[in-house]
Amino acid sequence: MPSRHQLLEQLEPPTTALLTVECQQGVVGKDSALPELAAQASASGALRNVARLVAAAHDAGVQVLHAVAERRPDGRGSNRNARLFRAAERLPVQQHTGSAAVRVAPPIDVAPEDLVVRRLHGLSPLAGTGVDPLLRNLGCRTLLVTGVSANVAVPCAVFDAVNLGYTAVVVADAIAGVPAEYTPAMIRNTLSLVATIATTDEVVSCWKGPHRITRA
Repeated sequence: MPSRHQLLEQLEPPTTALLTVECQQGVVGKDSALPELAAQASASGALRNVARLVAAAHDAGVQVLHAVAERRPDGRGSNRNARLFRAAERLPVQQHTGSAAVRVAPPIDVAPEDLVVRRLHGLSPLAGTGVDPLLRNLGCRTLLVTGVSANVAVPCAVFDAVNLGYTAVVVADAIAGVPAEYTPAMIRNTLSLVATIATTDEVVSCWKGPHRITRA
């Protein structure tokens, strides 16, 4: 775990962005296409912690981005080159563009200044989605990664962020995957090798200090 001084340096609001990954109604909401994952995101407190972090980011002037995965009803442009994609086509709830399934799920609040980035392809919220130039235009150096799942999209986001030169911070109690025991194993054995690992309380505490410089 990083020292408080190290975390304060990494989480300066003007150079930090918070990314929520696939925290959408069709994934973590009550009508999820993936009920086991949705149940874990709720039971673990991860979804509630994502909402806490988003609220704290808004208060501190930290840029928030919501990464949403969706597909056209006709499937054009979507991947079919892995079992995961083919299975998703058969699910009873589809993440169709413009549907309720691709809206950011409660209790997460989407503010007018937030950026919602939608992708029709692939596994990563960063690769080929335009997130990287958005972050660079915002002066971002540190990317906090939250959301689901610890199985696929979260590690993809972390690896891509590191490869692109950002400092990645994984908020350990604000991500979820299945089964429940997989998430701490992924954090301990993989993500901790390339990212700073922090908790929601630690991040919120860093953003509450009166000396913090907020984004104009």
